[in-house]
Amino acid sequence: MTSKERVLATLNHQQPDKVAIDIGAAYTTGISVCALAKLRRYYGLPVKDNMDVYEVMQMLGKVDDDIRRILGGDVVGLNQTTSFVGVPNQGRKMTRFTMPDGTNTLINAENEWDVSDDGRIFLYPQGNRSVGPSAVMPAGGYFWDAIDRAPALDPDIDEEDLTPLEDFKNFFSIYTDEEARYFEREAKRLNEESGCAVIGLFGKGSIGDPSSYPGPAELAPKGIRGFADWHMAQLMFPDYCHAVFEMQTECVLKNLEIYKQACGDNIQMIVISGTDFGNQRSQMISTELFREMYKPYFKRMNDWVHRNTSWKTFYHSCGAVYNLLDDFVEMGVDILNPVQLTADGMDAHKLKENYGDKLVFWGGGVDTQVMLPQGSPEEIKAQVRENLDILARGGGYVFNTIHNIMGDVKPENIAACFEAAREFTFS
Repeated sequence: MTSKERVLATLNHQQPDKVAIDIGAAYTTGISVCALAKLRRYYGLPVKDNMDVYEVMQMLGKVDDDIRRILGGDVVGLNQTTSFVGVPNQGRKMTRFTMPDGTNTLINAENEWDVSDDGRIFLYPQGNRSVGPSAVMPAGGYFWDAIDRAPALDPDIDEEDLTPLEDFKNFFSIYTDEEARYFEREAKRLNEESGCAVIGLFGKGSIGDPSSYPGPAELAPKGIRGFADWHMAQLMFPDYCHAVFEMQTECVLKNLEIYKQACGDNIQMIVISGTDFGNQRSQMISTELFREMYKPYFKRMNDWVHRNTSWKTFYHSCGAVYNLLDDFVEMGVDILNPVQLTADGMDAHKLKENYGDKLVFWGGGVDTQVMLPQGSPEEIKAQVRENLDILARGGGYVFNTIHNIMGDVKPENIAACFEAAREFTFS
């Protein structure tokens, strides 16, 4: 099979000739630019003086064709037009941004940052220094964290005094003609030239997303934005949250129409949401609250995609979300990522037995918290083989690690991980 045929068979729950592999196509299946530079050296590939960054907030490296072929990648991503801090992804590149570990990278020229005396690095929204920074990279870190800049929620405030439409008026936007032309041009190029399946990194359906709701791309975010405040607001001020979700959903539906016209059949999958609903030990909200606050909006988005396109819908949620999977299926999710098998209740056998014919599992190949950074190559290969033996048979599985590969992972461990996936056979 070609890479595209392999992925399409997998998406249709047919067993392909070998396991479909993703490395670096999406914002949750990528590799730190620092780890990528070391991996290129490990394979004897040229290492650029300045490594190109695919996604700035997490400092994910752009996986070029040469390293993708070595690792066996079958998927490429159609990037978004602006970064999480509101800077265009396309256009001029800055000469250099040096990571704390010394890796030299290229990021877009409009980015502005400062380094503090204690080694922290602060990034400004839209590259605008007239306001405070919206993201911070800790000293010695590998990625940025959003900074809560909106005033803290007053627990004594009355809901009728809240102004959700005003608070989020600068948060949601409709694609411009220029952006649509970029999607049209780039989707066609990737589909015709890469030989891979193409996933559109749309992501605008991430309602309630704690990574984006603080507004790292906004100059002056207002309203309920912080992680803890947002979770409390779903119980304290549900009308406020529903107003925001409705506003976002209407914007998503308009953007989906533009995206469809631009991309057509040049993409095969679309990332709808990256909102996390689980942590290591439990769901972050109850199943009942999920059904009330989130499910109806997600269903409207997915229904539009399935009525109007041939695309499969990709949802990312970390953590212990097993008890939400019936709802995921009912609301039209096709692909679940990252399949965090180390979280409570996320047993691979149980997932495959009960949902293997309903959901495509994308990820779950190896634990990125302990095994990949700390295990030996032999231990990593053994875990990959064990997980593939459960999840991959019969189709409906795309190999990737459990979330992005961090910057301090040894290249020999990364190589062992993908080597085990390439060597896996269904016989």
